[in-house]
Amino acid sequence: TTGRNSQEILRLIDALQTTARHGIATPVDWQPGDRGILPAPRTVEDAEHRMTGEQPGRVDWWYCPSDIPDRTD
Repeated sequence: TTGRNSQEILRLIDALQTTARHGIATPVDWQPGDRGILPAPRTVEDAEHRMTGEQPGRVDWWYCPSDIPDRTD
């Protein structure tokens, strides 16, 4: 009913499982093996840490691409 193909449904399930396992957001057109995005900081202190911390690929405190750990289960 939504006009999606089976590959898109499987990609969506992979993205949802990755988010649940690693607490990381998956951007548009994300594929397994791609980088994710750290979720928004929950506190002012977390946001300040992001502004001063070392994070490869960080664009700003609110947009921080991040590698996703390999599955261990």
